[in-house]
Amino acid sequence: MIPPNREPEQVSGPDRGHEDTSDRGPERASDADSERRPDSSDGRGWFGVDRPWTSGGLAVPALLGTVLLAYFVVPFAAFLFRSRRVDVVAGLTDPAVRDAIATSLLTAPVSTAVATVFGVPLAYVLSRASFRGKRLVEALVLLPLVVPPIVGGVMLLTVVGRYTPIGAAAAAIGVPLTGSAAGVVLAQTFVAAPFLVVTARAGFDGVDPRLEEASRTMGYGRLRTVRLVSLPLARNAIAAGIVLTFVRAIGEFGATMMVAYTPRTMPTRIRVAFIARGVDAIVPIALALLAIAVIVVVAVQLLVGTPRRG
Repeated sequence: MIPPNREPEQVSGPDRGHEDTSDRGPERASDADSERRPDSSDGRGWFGVDRPWTSGGLAVPALLGTVLLAYFVVPFAAFLFRSRRVDVVAGLTDPAVRDAIATSLLTAPVSTAVATVFGVPLAYVLSRASFRGKRLVEALVLLPLVVPPIVGGVMLLTVVGRYTPIGAAAAAIGVPLTGSAAGVVLAQTFVAAPFLVVTARAGFDGVDPRLEEASRTMGYGRLRTVRLVSLPLARNAIAAGIVLTFVRAIGEFGATMMVAYTPRTMPTRIRVAFIARGVDAIVPIALALLAIAVIVVVAVQLLVGTPRRG
């Protein structure tokens, strides 16, 4: 007799205690199989060996990327190896070289500052506003990037050249826009500023608009919201844009050569030295240009920091 309110005990077979996955359906069976298979999603193989390059099918992309990386590194290494046989210190004491370095160190920061003052607001407007003709504005911002720099210099000459209304008026008051430091700044800004606009806009696009809306509901105006919310959150992208703009400005040659061949900047001096005396003559000033770019990049990284992943 079975006692009331008590279910009969199930009679276990000879394999009781061993789970039978055959009756659990395909999904549960696959779950059981996955527990026995090694997980390669973390980049480890069957015996726990790290496979960072092959995990997740990254072998082919890593190989292709390595080829491009080698293409970047090998010319740098070859150039630095060649520089060992050149008297760099003597080359840097040349007055023409020092003047070129001074001109570049004066004009490139000014060009970067101009691009920042006008480029960051434009980037914010392109990120947040919708208006008729926005696509055209975006295309105009990218135009200096796709036009060869020497063609950009010709375009500038048609606006600020000596015989244009603007150029003639500027020259009349003693501020010539060609063949002067002002012309160098104009050429550098034209070529380099789009890097700041594009990069800063990407940073503003990454800022959640709801944070700005929350700031507005707390009584802060648009400008104060941008200053307290948008700019701090997009600062890494803006800093990257500033670095790209400065490096592009200090290395600009084509547009600068057309608008202001003198005073000579570092790139124009490199061109003159190469034509006159060959590769070895440009090693000192080229190393100086490379060192300035590296110092600026490292300094900005230390001051601003790198973006953190959430």
